Amino acid sequence: MRWSIATAVCGLLLTAGGAPAQVPDTVFLEDLTWIEVRDAIRAGKTTIIVPAGGTEQNGPHMALGKHNARVKALSGDIARALGDALVAPVIAYVPEGGIAPPTAHMRYPGTITAPEEAFQGVLEFAARSFKLHGFRNIVLLGDHGGTQAGQKAVAARLNREWAAKRVHAIEDYYRTGEIEVPRLLRARGYSDAELGRHAGLTDTALMLATDARMVRPDRLRPGGHGDGVDGDPTRATAELGRPGAELIVRRTVDAVRKSITHR
Repeated sequence: MRWSIATAVCGLLLTAGGAPAQVPDTVFLEDLTWIEVRDAIRAGKTTIIVPAGGTEQNGPHMALGKHNARVKALSGDIARALGDALVAPVIAYVPEGGIAPPTAHMRYPGTITAPEEAFQGVLEFAARSFKLHGFRNIVLLGDHGGTQAGQKAVAARLNREWAAKRVHAIEDYYRTGEIEVPRLLRARGYSDAELGRHAGLTDTALMLATDARMVRPDRLRPGGHGDGVDGDPTRATAELGRPGAELIVRRTVDAVRKSITHR
């Protein structure tokens, strides 16, 4: 009897240990094991999105990781829409200004800057790593204006070296957020003074729509106080930002597919 119970227990343990693990429903590379990534590539997920964010001041009402949180959330939606893509970890260290003397966002505590050559080096070796492991298309998305030139330079350099268009710097992602989303809001009656260029209504509404935890609603106030806000975020809501976030996803998906098709 004791032997039978012990045998049964061992059998159960062996069965549990040998059962195939369930792969999580995620498009984020860092949530997967290397075996799961290998199998995903073999199954056809051969596009990798490399999102670049930035760690910078966003006024008194929005957290320093705004760009990182937003580009991760939107990249996840873009990857799911593409169907054959995974998302690499967000690059959070990007050019943000000078240190001696401090310029641009570096005048505000918490902002982190990186030299342009360092940023491009990280992008380049991320792309080389992904090519080595079997990804056929490497998509560079930047939520920050300071990343656009570097992404284009890295894509051009690697595509020349590899004699194939494998790296895609998709400017439509950033351009849609900077130009098309404000146009949507202007059509609803919001002024340019309200929309702003940084941490204003447009910026804050998009953040509320993608990750509201990054916004401090009790600290919303118009810019002009030397606190890093350009615009007036006081009327920003998630509902206001959602159409803009959806537009960024749609336009980026279309741009990625077009870039991959036109080699």
